[in-house]
Amino acid sequence: MIMLGAALILTSCSTNQKEMNSLLTTYDTPFGVPPFHEIECAHYLPAFQKAMDIQNAEITDIINNKEEANFENTVAAFDYSGYKLDAVSNVFYNIKSANTSDEMQEIAKQLVPIISAHRSNINLNPDLFARIKSVYDQKEELSLTKEQLMLLDKIYKRFVRSGANLSEENKEKMRKIDEKLSMLSLQFGDNLLAETNNYHLVIENEEDLAGLPESVISGAAEAATEAGEEGKWVFTLHKPSWIPFLTYSEKRELREEIYKAMYNRCNNGNEYDNKEIIEQLLNLRTERAHLLGYETHAEFVLEERMAKTGENVYELLMKLWTPAIVMAKEEALMMQEMIDAEGGDFELASWDWWYYAEKIRKEKYALDDEELRQYFSLEDVTAGVLDVINKLYGITFERRDDIPVYHEDVIAYELKDKDGSHLGVQYMDFYPRASKRQGAWSTSYRKQHVREGENVSTVGSIVCNFSKPTGDKPALISFDEALTFFHEMGHALHGQFSDCTYPGVSGTSVPRDFVELPSQIMENWGKHPEVLKTYAKHYETDAPIPDELLEKMEASSKFNMGFVTTEYLAASILDMDYHTSGKMEDLDVTEFEENSMDRIGLIDEIIPRYKSTYFSHIFSGGYSAGYYSYIWSEVLDKDAFNAFVESGDLFNQELATSFRENILSNGGTREAMEMYVNFRGKKPDETALLKARGLTGE
Repeated sequence: MIMLGAALILTSCSTNQKEMNSLLTTYDTPFGVPPFHEIECAHYLPAFQKAMDIQNAEITDIINNKEEANFENTVAAFDYSGYKLDAVSNVFYNIKSANTSDEMQEIAKQLVPIISAHRSNINLNPDLFARIKSVYDQKEELSLTKEQLMLLDKIYKRFVRSGANLSEENKEKMRKIDEKLSMLSLQFGDNLLAETNNYHLVIENEEDLAGLPESVISGAAEAATEAGEEGKWVFTLHKPSWIPFLTYSEKRELREEIYKAMYNRCNNGNEYDNKEIIEQLLNLRTERAHLLGYETHAEFVLEERMAKTGENVYELLMKLWTPAIVMAKEEALMMQEMIDAEGGDFELASWDWWYYAEKIRKEKYALDDEELRQYFSLEDVTAGVLDVINKLYGITFERRDDIPVYHEDVIAYELKDKDGSHLGVQYMDFYPRASKRQGAWSTSYRKQHVREGENVSTVGSIVCNFSKPTGDKPALISFDEALTFFHEMGHALHGQFSDCTYPGVSGTSVPRDFVELPSQIMENWGKHPEVLKTYAKHYETDAPIPDELLEKMEASSKFNMGFVTTEYLAASILDMDYHTSGKMEDLDVTEFEENSMDRIGLIDEIIPRYKSTYFSHIFSGGYSAGYYSYIWSEVLDKDAFNAFVESGDLFNQELATSFRENILSNGGTREAMEMYVNFRGKKPDETALLKARGLTGE
């Protein structure tokens, strides 16, 4: 059901003059969502300080409890502590990612040492750890549930892995390392946002638009108006801008200019250069690992992941690399042959790849991405995503314009379960803006859990950077963007379907190389011909995508897969090489990256999906020694989706219920492989993945 009306909006930092700090009150809003329309930037620092004071008092109560330590008065009490701090943090950091301002970025810098010290004071508190260890040491005699055992294990390891067993001298070293790491990660991300926003390719001559579709030209004209370049055309380093330019522009020198600007972000020797930050981050991570008794940061990280060891990660990556690079070389040869046939007197370069891949796609498969885009209006894709979810799980999304949002572009939905009961709230924020970081992600303002005997539902959000509406056309997104929508909604469902007691193990609190299973499996529905027929409709005629076009999509589905797989694997291997190398003195980031890529034989015509200086996943996100997780999870998602295919019913209710109950609802209350086997009846293998990517040699 679609409801229209006026939403309550916070455009960035409100300037309302109020004495009350809305972040510290009980939210008087539908379903207790954050009151964005009441929040001022001036509220954040006082709210953080008050919330930390509240948690400190909660920790003191745990320590001073006269009763012997047990699960409820120590472990559960600790897990519930910081409730107000989580609420304040979730609002601030989510808004900083999606709708930041100079003031918010300055507040974030002030918060780094404060938050770091607060966390360290808790994680390194010997009296608190003593009580938790007391419970952990007797866990076999306590008749705990599986969820309680997992929470206990997770909390105990959190303390140990944060340095609780270290000497006082080394605890102090750990405090300083953690603070420096937090500040450097923040600075890395801020530099990347600035470099991304600071570049504009301004085109004044209409002939320089040769080859670009009308929708791309129209979008560039609107971007020019926004940038104060009326009557010109502006292209930026946001993906919906630079990728179409590389794909269609006939002006090779301009393709080279914007592509080099993209991959040289934060590598220009200016105030936003990230190379020194990378060296510091890597060495601090290694120093931290050594303090905790690990050889490398990767060893420290992977201990808590499905992969367990770097050897296991490299084994999978290289198993895929070998056929992928062979395919990529064949693709490069095809492109060079086209260049030569056209009389081009140059060698294929990385800034040519997108352009010639599209030309070959048109020639070989008669498939035009721009033609395809006409069948993917954001409105229809949204309806398609929600329809798939309804058919699988019976839940519905109801737009609610009485729910406050943080920007006018954001849409709020109430989710209702198949019995009509309230399930949660989900925000959707689709379009790029200067105040939003790049990429797409799913997050939450509140995780599901049970508090004081009552279920507290999820307040989730998916944030994307899709192509905006242009002129009189609706937002027409690419097929890849449509799959991104399915992907992020999979993450959202993982949070919304959570049915756990304790916040520490609810929702997406699972190993990083398992968390992508719920998201990536959704992509399989999004690209299946049977499902495409239901939501891919021409934006003007409403006609469903024709069978002929679907056949072309299927025929070309493995085209350019050498490039897609190789650029991803290259970035994953670069991540692992950095984090298995130990301490590095006088690191030359450029040289290290080149040596890493030379070692695996990456061809010059392809660069890693993320070069080091803008590799935010591993230097300002949570994927250090973990970027491989997407392909690891793809082994799982392809194998899991095969269960539906093999059943003969893509919307098999029995399987969907099993997937929800064994994986989506369980959070981190079970071991990841245990949850997977409970659903699938067997461990996964990479056969389905290799076949899907065309890497089997068949």
